Amino acid sequence: MLMSVILFAVGLVLLIKGGDWFVDGATGIAKRFNLPDIVVGATVVSIGTTLPEVMVSTTGALQGSGAMAYGNAIGSIICNTALIAAISIVCNPGPVNTKSMKTPAIFFFCSAALYCVASYFLGEFPRWMGFMMLAIFVVYMVLTVRNGMKNPDEAEHEEEEEGGKERKLWQELALLVIGAAVIAVGADLLVEHGQVIALGLGVPETVVALLFVALGTSLPELVTTITSLRSGHASLGVGNVIGANVFNLVLVSGVAVSLAPFPVPMENELLNTGLNMSLVFEIPVMLGVMALMIFPTLATKKLARWQGILLLSIYAAFCVCQFIL
Repeated sequence: MLMSVILFAVGLVLLIKGGDWFVDGATGIAKRFNLPDIVVGATVVSIGTTLPEVMVSTTGALQGSGAMAYGNAIGSIICNTALIAAISIVCNPGPVNTKSMKTPAIFFFCSAALYCVASYFLGEFPRWMGFMMLAIFVVYMVLTVRNGMKNPDEAEHEEEEEGGKERKLWQELALLVIGAAVIAVGADLLVEHGQVIALGLGVPETVVALLFVALGTSLPELVTTITSLRSGHASLGVGNVIGANVFNLVLVSGVAVSLAPFPVPMENELLNTGLNMSLVFEIPVMLGVMALMIFPTLATKKLARWQGILLLSIYAAFCVCQFIL
């Protein structure tokens, strides 16, 4: 058990470091070909920071652990919103550009509706739904890049590069390949030993995925949010979180479902009532925290500190409930 915990932690570290290397290499290659910053930020960097979730969910689905793929997507969204974005809102509330929030918000709730159809009505995630999710992802990416090209000032801070020596092409390619390989190894360790830990603790795999795996794979978004706070762009950090949540539904789940369809996990019951915990608690929490962050902000055109405090309280309660319900 102790060895599994250690290897689980090693997997988390590999995911984070591999994600850094992948993003650095991919960004360097993209800029070498003179791609605009917004295109790099909306495609290469966004996909790179979501790659840990993609690898964990896909690895879990391919290994027959649909619970890991399912729980990771829902848990990452809850963690991104009620912990990471909430920290940003509490530390730096204020006016936001609601234009940049509308498109990802619409795509999130449309994608969430598709997710709910699979969970509540179909009881499974069939391959055709995975293809549909990936199609939504492509449309979202195209619209994001087009909007960014039309409004470059809104995105100019997304790619503020740190000073340093310029790398050679072979170094960037090496970072890209090594980063992807390290992420793959980390994801494999995370899924394999997450299952062992769940078995050892006597808790469902979805609990491990919803809490520990989701928090670990959301660390890139946490770093982005902290960086945005330090540079005085809190709303940018919140915008990145909303975009990452869209990616979790359509890219992370889309890849996993397309490669290895899986049924909705049923082993986690609410207080032994026979009710599926994810259907009556986790998915409603996911939708609730996103609604709490987005709708008041769109109505008032500002982020309020009470939103962040309430979101953090919900996240704390959510974590506690995972072990007592």
